[in-house]
Amino acid sequence: MDARHESSLAVDARYERTHVTRKTVRIAMNGVTGRMGYRQHLVRSLLALRDQGGLDLGGGTVLWPEPVLVGRREYALRALADRHGLDAANISTDLDAVLAAEGDRAVDIYFDAQVTSAREEAIKKAIAAGKHVYTEKPTATGLDGALELARLADAKGVKHGVVQDKLFLPGLLKLKRLIDGGFFGRILSVRGEFGYWVFEGDWQEAQRPSWNYRAEDGGGIVVDMFPHWEYVLHELFGRVTSVQTLTATHIPRRWDEDGKPYDATADDSAYGIFELDGGAVAQINSSWAVRVHRDELVEFQVDGTEGSAVAGLRGCRVQHRGSTPKPVWNPDVPATYAFREQWQEVPDNQEFDNGFKAQWELFLKHVYADAPYRWDLLAGARGVQLAELGLRSAAEGRRVEVPEVSL
Repeated sequence: MDARHESSLAVDARYERTHVTRKTVRIAMNGVTGRMGYRQHLVRSLLALRDQGGLDLGGGTVLWPEPVLVGRREYALRALADRHGLDAANISTDLDAVLAAEGDRAVDIYFDAQVTSAREEAIKKAIAAGKHVYTEKPTATGLDGALELARLADAKGVKHGVVQDKLFLPGLLKLKRLIDGGFFGRILSVRGEFGYWVFEGDWQEAQRPSWNYRAEDGGGIVVDMFPHWEYVLHELFGRVTSVQTLTATHIPRRWDEDGKPYDATADDSAYGIFELDGGAVAQINSSWAVRVHRDELVEFQVDGTEGSAVAGLRGCRVQHRGSTPKPVWNPDVPATYAFREQWQEVPDNQEFDNGFKAQWELFLKHVYADAPYRWDLLAGARGVQLAELGLRSAAEGRRVEVPEVSL
C-alpha cells in the first residue's frame, strides 16, 4: 500500500476519533507536469497539506484537498498520480469534461499553471462553469484580457486569486517587518538584482523550457518577471507610477528540449527603472544571461534616511544610521575593511513555511471560511499592465506613465 494512502487512512481514523469533520475539496490542477506547477503547487503545497492532515478551518472542520490532474499528456499525468498515490480516476486530458463534471466528480476550484498563452481561455472556461479560480501569473497576454477575466469572475460571483509568492519569502517577510517598524525612515530607493545563467542547451541542458525564449509562445523575461516586481513594489513600497525599460536578447541562439537549435525571439534580460508613489525610485535588473556574484538569486537593497537593508530569498541584513561607516574615496589605497561585515543579520523570529503553500492556505480559507484575500485577478492585471508598459517603454525608448488599474 502506498505511503500517502496509508497516511490518508490514518487521517480518516483520527477524524473519527476526534469528531472532526473532513470536508473534501476537489481542485482541478492544469499544468502540473511543468516544473513550477509540480514542485511548488502540487508537491510542496497541496500534497504537503494532506501530509499534515489537511487545513484546519476552525470550528471542527478540516479541509482535505483532492487534486484532479489536468494536462495534454496522459502518460505524464498518470506517472505523477502513480508516484504520489493519487486516484488514477483523477487525471484527465479534457478540461471541458473536468469542468462539466457533477456530483462526487465535480471540482470546486480551478488552478492554472500552464504556459501563459493558454491560460486566459482556460480561466474563462472555469469562470463560466462557476468554479473558483486560483492561477499563476501573468493571468493573460495583455491588460485588456486580464481585466476581462477580473470582470467575468466578479460578475459570476466566483472567488479568485493570483499567486504572488515572493511576498511570502522569508527574506521579504523580514523586510516587511522592518518597513512596518519604521526602520528605514523615509525610503529613498530600491535596487533589485535577479537572475542567473540559463545554459543555451547545446553543451549543457537548459534549466528553463525553450518557450521562455520565443516571443510568439509568450516568452520573455519582462512578461515573466515584471508581474512579480509589480506586486513586490506595490505591496512593500508603493504603487508604480512610471516605468522605463531597456530590454536585450543577449543570447540569440539556443537549443530546445530535443537538441534542435532555434532563434531566441524574446528578451532574456531587462533593465528597469520604476518611479513609485511617494517618491522612491526602484531599479531592478532581471537577466537569464548573468553569472551570480551575490548571496542569493534575487536580492533587494533598500536605502532610507535612517537605515538600509539587503533582503534575499531567505536572509536579510541591515545597517542602521548610527552604525553606518564613513568610507572615503581613495583609489590609490587598498581597502582595509570588508563592507559586507559591517551589516547585521535580521533574526528569523518565526518559523517560515513554504511560500506557495502559505498562500494556498490563505486562498482556501478565503473560499471556504470567507477570510479576507486581496491578491485577486485585478491585482494580477496590474502585473500584466506593468509588463505591457515595460515592453512599450523598451520599444519606444522612453519613460511611460503607469495609470491606476480599475474595473
